[in-house]
Amino acid sequence: MRVMTPLQRLATLIAQDRYVRLMGLFPPYLGAGVRVRHVARDLSRVEVALVLTRWNRNVMGTHFGGSLYAMCDPFLMVMLMLRLGPGYYVWDKKATIDFVRPGRGTVSVVFELPSERVESIRQQAESGEKVLPAFDLNVVDERGETVARVEKILYVRKKRDQ
Repeated sequence: MRVMTPLQRLATLIAQDRYVRLMGLFPPYLGAGVRVRHVARDLSRVEVALVLTRWNRNVMGTHFGGSLYAMCDPFLMVMLMLRLGPGYYVWDKKATIDFVRPGRGTVSVVFELPSERVESIRQQAESGEKVLPAFDLNVVDERGETVARVEKILYVRKKRDQ
């Protein structure tokens, strides 16, 4: 029997794409200005934006770096956890962020998780050993220019039968 987390149970009750959209109501996201703009029904794609406000500016008047990273966390982990199902542990393991240029105005990031990638991770985890898939993200401004590059590494392991 696979035990589901409370968040996984909630996602099954309201539909997974709605659950991810509701993540935008998480108080730290509301305060930071993070907005969930689009969620594909199959969770293969999520688009998130960050509007520059007086609450998330740094001392230079541009996007605070912590907010730029926050908009990238934990969407990939949640997308993969929900797509793999309750038989797997999925955690954020590591992240790095490279600030390329000051972020002004609205910036956005797109998370893509194709079915082929999910199935590859599932096959790698089948033995019960940990899998550490890496994902590269680009936070871009309204002109499409890169503001920050983020590398996310997730931890995935198949649960043992309970």
